[in-house]
Order: sequence, then structure tokens, then C-alpha cells
Amino acid sequence: MSVFQHTVRSGQRLLFDGAMGTMLQSRGLAPGQNPEIFCLERPDVLRSIHLEYANAGSDVLTTNTFGGTRFKLPVGIDVFDFNRRMAEAARAAAEQSGRRVFVAGSIGPTGKFLKPLGELDFELMVEAFREQIRGLVAGGVDLLLGETQFDIGEARAMVVAARREGRIPVAVSMTYEAGVTLTGSSVAVCAATLANLGVDMIGMNCSEGPEEMREAASTLLAVSPVPVLLQPNAGLPLLRDGATVFPLDPENFSRLTARFAADGAQGVGGCCGTTPAHIQALGRAVASLERPGPRPVFSGIALTSRARLVRVGRGRPVRIVGERINPTGKKQLSAELRSGEFITALRFADEQTEAGARLLDVNVGAPMVDEVEILPALISRLSTLNNAPLSIDSSNMDAVESALAVYPASPLVNSISGEEGRMERLGPLCRDYGAPFILLPLRGKKLPVKASERIAILEDLLAQMDALAVPRSLAMVDALVLAASSSPEACAECLEFIRYCVNSLQLPVITGLSNISFGLPARPLINGAFLALASGAGMNACIANPSDLRIREALDAANLLLGHDQGAEEFIGRYAQWSGGSGGVPSGGAPAPSGGKGGADDVKGMSLEQAVIMGRRDAIGDLAQAALNQGEEPFAIVSERLIPAITEVGEKYARKEYFLPQLIRSAETMQAAFGLLKPLLEKDARAGERPVIILATVEGDIHDIGKNIVALMLGNHGFEVVDLGKDVHAETIVDEALARDAALIGLSALMTTTMVRMRDTVDLAREKGLATEVMVGGAVVTDDFARSIGAHYAKDAVAAVKLARQLIR
Repeated sequence: MSVFQHTVRSGQRLLFDGAMGTMLQSRGLAPGQNPEIFCLERPDVLRSIHLEYANAGSDVLTTNTFGGTRFKLPVGIDVFDFNRRMAEAARAAAEQSGRRVFVAGSIGPTGKFLKPLGELDFELMVEAFREQIRGLVAGGVDLLLGETQFDIGEARAMVVAARREGRIPVAVSMTYEAGVTLTGSSVAVCAATLANLGVDMIGMNCSEGPEEMREAASTLLAVSPVPVLLQPNAGLPLLRDGATVFPLDPENFSRLTARFAADGAQGVGGCCGTTPAHIQALGRAVASLERPGPRPVFSGIALTSRARLVRVGRGRPVRIVGERINPTGKKQLSAELRSGEFITALRFADEQTEAGARLLDVNVGAPMVDEVEILPALISRLSTLNNAPLSIDSSNMDAVESALAVYPASPLVNSISGEEGRMERLGPLCRDYGAPFILLPLRGKKLPVKASERIAILEDLLAQMDALAVPRSLAMVDALVLAASSSPEACAECLEFIRYCVNSLQLPVITGLSNISFGLPARPLINGAFLALASGAGMNACIANPSDLRIREALDAANLLLGHDQGAEEFIGRYAQWSGGSGGVPSGGAPAPSGGKGGADDVKGMSLEQAVIMGRRDAIGDLAQAALNQGEEPFAIVSERLIPAITEVGEKYARKEYFLPQLIRSAETMQAAFGLLKPLLEKDARAGERPVIILATVEGDIHDIGKNIVALMLGNHGFEVVDLGKDVHAETIVDEALARDAALIGLSALMTTTMVRMRDTVDLAREKGLATEVMVGGAVVTDDFARSIGAHYAKDAVAAVKLARQLIR
């Protein structure tokens, strides 16, 4: 255990530092000047800022490496050397302070999306983070701090990279808007995923001031099982006299932020707009507070997708894990998997979640199916089309590892048995990927009939886990249900084993429900009876077909009688109109992203509009061609069918029914359809010339994710988009707008140090007599700022489309 980890576990409150950008500006960093190059040229300035924070009372100094990956650093700067030198500067200041001050190696977002949201492979992102981490470690950091992370998949990649470089302490701080990340993960989802990854602190920073952050911070404090770090901005940015300012002075900032410490945050500090004066005032405000109390403890395991958290354990409803995505006995599914098609698998996923499954088991094991290729491909597709957390089910360990790499959160691994080498390979993988797993008490060819035999194997597996430092909090036990037809004592021994796991080991238990009835008539009757018995013994989940009415009824009744259905609300909601065998109303446990049935139906049963709304890029080409074959005109297809569909997607996004993954998927689907129709549209006189919009990220800013999404959406709504890229000079933007007779200019900026460059473009456009309206957006941009520079504000890509339509008549 490192000194930092010992300090955290002792409960000592830690005061982190504040912003770097505003401090650098006050020391000579010119607007638009690259801060990395400035700090390499002026290490004395950087050290002096770090020392000011240390002298103000900061217990943790953060390196100036937020943009320190190969994707962000200017060409010609060596990643390892830059990060090492930045870490050494912070370390020198820490040592000069004369007291123990920790150094946190800052790791910001790469600016890239992982596949399938973007084009970046998981391993490439991990390697980029490792490259940065090696430099930070060489420079002497005490911990790694992932800051302002907006995608849980990328945050997970950063932690995996850290684990591959050793056991250095890791803290991860996410950024939220209205309680969700940019890619649609709630505070609870992020906290559970990061806790599974074994990070030392879970945080929240940027985007908001302490008042605006309070609700999300309260949620994090309630759901995080590990120490919490909170670093708000000094309020929301304003433009005063041509400069960006943050309104909260040190006293008001410290008064509001100290409430987080009083509520239990172990780490507090500042983000944008804060200075050593803010941190010093915050230190005074929290000095007299008692140490934070213990963090909440959750029994069982936590499974997550990007959008959903499902806990399995004592005191919670018994969960159904949908079993149907398994080719055993399914000829059509097997044939499709062999050819790399997933139509039936996706349909099974939707049907099972609509029938009440909260989790989905995914198995592709069939003759002539390359599991190493097909399993991760299907896992990736399902993770974007269905919100239910997934179970990776395979005996092929290479396939399991490949699937873990493409899943964005915390899946379930099914399973780790006593087979030689399996725990040694999969245990550390699950630990480092933050993936809960099923322990299967099976060793050799003989099935352990007696509970005592299963217990002996299980205890050996747990000892192996402990030796490999695999936390027991990730483990769930398979009760190993045997057929009652061949073993009369099968049920009794299984129930005894369940009680031992739940009561003596405090581990959750799952069963393969249908095994009990193998070889007997009236199997649903036996399965339902065993489910009730096993639930009473403490079983927490079962792998079953959620569409089986008898199982569904038995499970709902068991959850009610075991006290897992508060006020009997779910039971009454489903069975108020029940008559024997009706099965009640489906729970809709995890609906398809479209919110309706048929997210993976055959193309023949899907409309063109549904394909756009559901993001079915694989189906849109055939559907568009079918519409053409039926005599529909290209212009009518676009204007009367595709554009209304993508508009509905935008409305769902605005209502928070959809999040960024669904928005991108639908936009790319629309783009695929438009690509097919474009040659035909060019021949249609009604299509006319499309209005030109110039887009660019302003000078000095290298962030372009938001701009790229805006470009995609505008292109789908009939505009011709000219994307000039990032770090673009005002002269280039204005000249291009003049040359192309642009109808609108769109500008993006993520940093407070670069948003002022938007004014340069607006002013230059007016100087050159260009009357084109300017639209601005970005994380730090506000409506007030936009108006102050004579521009129009768009909050996000959907708002940008609406605004463009208003401004271009």
C-alpha cells in the first residue's frame, strides 16, 4: 500500500489544488498560445504556480498534463518527456513546500470516441494512456487523476492502462450535466463501474459551480463505496470587458464547497476559475470539520452498461438473466453467427428485456463459429442497442478477453471454474477490467453432487482469488443445479449450498434454472417450484427464459413475499387484471433504445423511419433501396421520411430519452441513407443547392468532439457542412466563409482560455463586411457570452440544427 493510499484509508481529508489555465494566463500565457509549449519553455513559471498552491494549503498538486496524450499534444512534443518534465515540476514544488504534499498526474480525455461511438480501438486508447502514464510515473507522481472524463468507457480504458503499468493509485473524476455524462451515464452507473475497477477515489469536477453541482454531488456521496473527491468551478463563466471570468470569489466559493466536505467528501478542491486564494479559503473552511464517516457498503455485485446499473445481492429482487442468446438447439441463430449476422440475436435481446430480463447472457459457442471474432462483435453491437448489462458467456478465454475490451462498463463474466489455469488467466482480467464474474464449483469431469463437495471447490477458488488480489466483491457463485431426474437429492443439496454461500460467505448466488427439470415432463412446473424454493434459500439471480409465464409469475410472487417489492407496487401493476396463466403485464425491464418493440426485428417488418430512430445502419440501405424500387422519389424520401425521423431523434435527445450514443447512431444511419440517395438527388432540380455552413474549433483549441457531432447532425438536415477542423485562425474561417458564400458560421471552444477567440472571428467578419450570422457552442460557452460578442448560442448538436434553421431562411 502506498503512502497516498494509506492516507486515504486513514480517513484524512485532502485539499486538492485549483485551476492551472487562469494562473498561466496571469503569468504571461497569451490568448491562443499553447499552454504545453509555454510550460516547457517556462518551467520556472509552472513551478511557482504549483508552489503557490502548496503554500495555500493544498495537500495534492495536479500536474499540467491534462492534454498530455499523443492525441492532444502539439506535433513534435515527445509524450513521455513532456509528462515526465511536468511531473518533475510539480514534484519539485511539493518538496520545496517543506511538508508532505502529494502529486497527482492529470490525465484528461483524449478527444476521441471509442468504437462503436467513434473510430478508436480500445487497445490503441489504452496504449496512448500507458505512454502518458509512463512519463508521469518517471516524473514521480504519487497517483494518477483522470479528470473531466465524460465517457465511462474512456475512463475505464484509462484505469486499465494504469493497471498494466503497475499498481499505482488511481482517482477518476467524471463531469456531468444534469446528472449524466455526455454519453448518457448516470452518477450511480459511473460510481459502480469505477468501484468495480478498484479506484482509490471517485470524483466529479468542472462544468458547474458548487451550487449547480450540489444535487449530483449528493448523489455521488450516497452511492460511492469509495472516498469522494469534488472540485467545482468558481461558478459559471461570464464575459466581462472582453475577458472570461468566474463570479465566485474565494470566500463564497469556499463557503459553498465546504458543504461537500461537511456532507462526507474526503477530497475537495477547485476547477476552472479557482486560484490559490480560493484553495486557501477552502482549507480554512474545512479545517474544523470532522473526518468523513465510512462510505456506504453494498452487498452483492454491481453490473453496468453505459446507461444502467443492476445490483444483484442480499435484500434485492431476484433477477432474471435472459438465456436465449445461445445457439444450442437454435439452427437459425447458429447459421447467422457463422456468417457474422446478428438479426436473431438482437431480436432475442429486445424480446427478453421487454419480458422483464434485467441482464442478458450472451453465448456464441457453436460449430464453425470463431468466438474470438464473433463474441466481441456481438457484445459491441448489443452494448449500443440495448441498455441491459451483459453477461459474457464462453469457455474460450481468448474470446472472453476480446469481449471485455469492447464492453464500455462492468459486464458479468460467465464463468470461472476450477479448471486448471482458468482462475489464473481470468481472475486478474476481471479484476483489471472491473468485471464481476460467476464462480463455478466444478473441477475435473466429476460433477460434485453433495453440497460439501461444492463448498470444498469453492473455498479453493476463493483462496486462489485472494492470492491473486482479486476482490471478493466481484464474485457471484453458480449453485450448480443438477437434474432431479438423475439425482434425487439434487434439489436439497443445491439449496444447502445456496444457504452456505449466502449466509456463511456473504456471496450472491445464481442458478441455471432449467437444469433441475431436465429429462422430466411438465418442466415449467418444476422450474417454477424450484425457483420459489431457491429464492427462499437466498438465491439472487437465475439464468432463464423471461418469457416463460410460469417462471415470471413465480419470480414476481417470490419477490413480493420476500419483501423485495415495496408496497407490492410492481406485483399489483402487473397482475391487477391477472387470470391464471396470463402472466401479467410485462415489466419492460430494459426497453430497447427506441422505447418500443422491434429494435432488432427483421428488415421486412421495419419502416425507413424506424431504422433512423433505432439507429439501424445495417438495415437502412435495403430499406431506402426498397422505397426507390416502389417508386418513391429521392427528394420525397429525404424531406418527408428521413428528415422527420431524425428530427424525432433530436426531440428524444432534448427530452433526455436519448443520449449521445443513440444520437450518433441515428445520425450515422441517416448519413448512410443520404449517401445512397445523394447521386439521385443531384439530378433532382427540387433539391437545389444546399446552404453552406462553415464549422471550426477556434485558434488554440484542439477539442473537436462536439463540433464533429454538430457537423454530422447539420449534414443530415440538408446543410452542406464545410468542417475546417480544430485550432483554426479567425482569418482562415472568415476567408473560407467569403469564398463559399456561407449562410452561417459555427464556432466551437472547450476551454475558457480559447473561447475569447470566438470574438476575434466575429469582429473580423464584420470588418470584412461579412453579414453571415455566427453560431457558437462548447462546454464553457453560455448564452450571455454569445450575445456579448454578437453571436448566437447553441447548447448542443440538436439545438444547433434548430438554430441553423431559424437563422437561414
